[in-house]
Amino acid sequence: MSKRPSRTVRRVSSWLVVAAILIIASVSGIRLHWNDILSNATDAAVIPEGSTSVYFIDVGQGDCELIRTPDGQNILIDAGTNATGDKLVQYLEQLGVEQIDTLIATHPHEDHIGGMDEVVNAFPIGDVYLPKVADSQTPTTRTYERLLEAIADKGLSITPGRGGMTILDDDGIKLEFLAPNADSYADLNSYSIVAKLTCGQKSFLFTGDAEADSEEEMLHAGYDLRSDVLKCGHHGSSTSTSAAFLQAVQPTYAVISCGVDNDYGHPHRETLDKLNDAGVQIYRTDEQDTILAVCDGTDVTFQTGLGSLVK
Repeated sequence: MSKRPSRTVRRVSSWLVVAAILIIASVSGIRLHWNDILSNATDAAVIPEGSTSVYFIDVGQGDCELIRTPDGQNILIDAGTNATGDKLVQYLEQLGVEQIDTLIATHPHEDHIGGMDEVVNAFPIGDVYLPKVADSQTPTTRTYERLLEAIADKGLSITPGRGGMTILDDDGIKLEFLAPNADSYADLNSYSIVAKLTCGQKSFLFTGDAEADSEEEMLHAGYDLRSDVLKCGHHGSSTSTSAAFLQAVQPTYAVISCGVDNDYGHPHRETLDKLNDAGVQIYRTDEQDTILAVCDGTDVTFQTGLGSLVK
């Protein structure tokens, strides 16, 4: 596969700052509250004015991405697990988030929507997007019910997300949905909303847990899948990121959101091999905690170690 010219990657090892704080606290007998540690981690982020920032928040074995646009909009894609909901709210507050302008639940699995009810309860919410799932597959879990109750209690409406929708297109920032493209799937994962963010000359592809069947539909639909940063589907599972899909996306960077020593073996070796063979630089939340990608319209730079909601 032919590769575009490599970009300069600037890694800010802010995890060293956090580690140093912990060591000093340990030696001096100071007891630090989790909020203090979190604050130090988020304060270490370096975001030039006028840039778009994308946080791949470490929620363990789950997904959560926060997009912050230059004009101050906040877009949240997924919200981690039930266990991380309260800490996610605290993390967003530490980042200075005061409202969520666009809330996207890629699909109704606990590791993607578990903390979303707490986010809805804690912040003013703008538009809400969920995929329309076939009636026979609509979840009956308490997690899903809590989310729907939180949305209803605030008088919010849900817009069904589907491929071909443009959510935002303003001043060089564009957010569009590329999936789902069918009315029903065998697996809830394949209902995942797939979102493409374009900022200037660079782009990001967020794939939720979309499986190979959804990837094939996107290929056949003729979407421009090329993206500089790929958030790998289904936590790096071998059932996602097919060879054909990867070739169409042609990412320079890949981000995998997964838990340390998780029960599923994510990311799978097959996926890592495909990414490595394609020369893609891989970032992982299980190894690097929260990952921040900063896009100024012409370059994408990465910072790692910006806190974890589970470690």
